[in-house]
Amino acid sequence: MARADHLVSLVRASVAGDRETLRAATEAIVADERAKKHHILADRLERALSTVPVTPPPLTTSQPQIGPGRDTILEVEPKVRFDDLLLSLPARENGRQLIEEHMRADVLRAHAYEPRHRILLSGPPGNGKTSFAEAVAESLALPFFVVRYDALIGSYLGETNARLRKLFDYVRTQPSVLFFDEFDAIGKERGDTHETGEIKRVVSFLLMQLDQLPPYVIVIAATNHAELLDRAVWRRFQMRLAFPEPDRKLLEIFLDRIVCGWPEAPKMPMQKLATRLGSISYAEALDLCQNVRRRQILGLGEISIDDALAKELDLWKSRVRPESIDAERSDQASVKANSRTAKTASRRSAKVSQAT
Repeated sequence: MARADHLVSLVRASVAGDRETLRAATEAIVADERAKKHHILADRLERALSTVPVTPPPLTTSQPQIGPGRDTILEVEPKVRFDDLLLSLPARENGRQLIEEHMRADVLRAHAYEPRHRILLSGPPGNGKTSFAEAVAESLALPFFVVRYDALIGSYLGETNARLRKLFDYVRTQPSVLFFDEFDAIGKERGDTHETGEIKRVVSFLLMQLDQLPPYVIVIAATNHAELLDRAVWRRFQMRLAFPEPDRKLLEIFLDRIVCGWPEAPKMPMQKLATRLGSISYAEALDLCQNVRRRQILGLGEISIDDALAKELDLWKSRVRPESIDAERSDQASVKANSRTAKTASRRSAKVSQAT
């Protein structure tokens, strides 16, 4: 028997006359029935689907028609391969397990289990969270949908929830990977007194929608600020993976992969380069390597790769990092706090002297 959410999508598409959604919902039912070995029913559905006429868009239409909820996501062609990622052991093994669960979902369902499909990724930026989500979609040959917050979050009461509903209704029509980057933008702690009631309603509605998503829709959420997420959000995700900055060994492997593609390799060993760079993200290491190649290319043969690397390493020492900005803000806050304390003490002493 087809899943209830498939049937609901099918009825809604039929009522609305949305043939694209109707076709997508029927194909999802066919895939589900074939996974259950109901080949006769799947064949009948496919024959029925072939009778649905395909109506081309009007000649006056310059843009393709977009179904409800489609405008809040951006479909990206997944190109990152999972085996090419450099991940910590827990993230790598859990990622492989996730892919296997969905590739062999019929085996799990035969034992009354469903594959896990709600994954939360946390860690500092530039360490592979987005690449992990894209690699999952590539491994399973699924569409990769990235949520557009500019089109999702509205300024009027209830507008964001209405768009969220359309978004989840759309992704239910087909197996896919739905990626929420910067998830703390809509999954914030509801106990925060500085947040508005509208944000709290959005979080509650989001949690309800996550609970109702079918297993063939893989939701992957990423955040750089896990401490800002609502506690109930954590419980909704079946797999929670940390993406820390790479250790020196992983960074050395990453640098070696980049340098192998250069026409000329620097004399400095990658082990020494990784040690000099210290604790950085993959994205920062990639930026450094690309800057080295840019400097060498623009030198038109007059600058060697070693000279370009040496110059970039000198500049590297003076770069601005987020933690330095945080430290500066902390120092400024401490100075302001001490200043307020000193002013308060001065006023109190003045009042005491006047009273005496």
